[in-house]
Amino acid sequence: MTDIQDHRIVAIIPARGGSKGIPKKNIHMLAGKPLITHTIEQALHSELVSLVVVSTDDERIAEISRMAGAQVIHRPVDLSNDTASSESALVHAIKQLANDHDISPELVVFLQCTSPLRHPHDIDRAIRTLREKGADSLLSVSPSHRFLWEEHNGEARSLNYDYRQRPRRQDMAPQFAENGSIYVFRPEQLLASGNRLSGKIALYKMDEDAALDIDSLVDMQIAEALLAGRRGLK
Repeated sequence: MTDIQDHRIVAIIPARGGSKGIPKKNIHMLAGKPLITHTIEQALHSELVSLVVVSTDDERIAEISRMAGAQVIHRPVDLSNDTASSESALVHAIKQLANDHDISPELVVFLQCTSPLRHPHDIDRAIRTLREKGADSLLSVSPSHRFLWEEHNGEARSLNYDYRQRPRRQDMAPQFAENGSIYVFRPEQLLASGNRLSGKIALYKMDEDAALDIDSLVDMQIAEALLAGRRGLK
């Protein structure tokens, strides 16, 4: 990483080797490429991101990430187990960039490689949204029209509507679901709060077909079909 200088917007992609749902999920093949490669390429094609970093404990992920054009930060084992948070990996990467390479970015874009359908322009629009709104952090969301329920002490409760006066969906106030695809934040906010979201929070609204989060082989099949559809439209 000797060529890193003066990067103001850094994309960080945490990608540990362990995965319970899909073995080696982060490098599982999707549309002819390892899953993580899709996210790396999207970040590299962003107009505003100047450095793409993968944080991993796995040498095979590191090798694939370098081949795709990302820089790699080796994550300690204690920050790579099932209980380690994404925030711990992000804090480690930010501190490594500062201590080892004298890089203190203005903004960090946190991308999860389980969201391979975002477009590069989604990343740029999210960054611009944070700046335009004067926000400290941002999350990507998708429109939600679901009627939500919970169980409390064995009793069912409606959460976001009154079931006794069921509204038409078009009459409900706009609601959004966090989709996990893009987070943008000022690194000092993360270091102070320990949370990717803090201070003034903004929303970046994404199309649902670009916000799929892969958690199972069924999700992988859906992503494969959606990517094939995009290729067919070109």
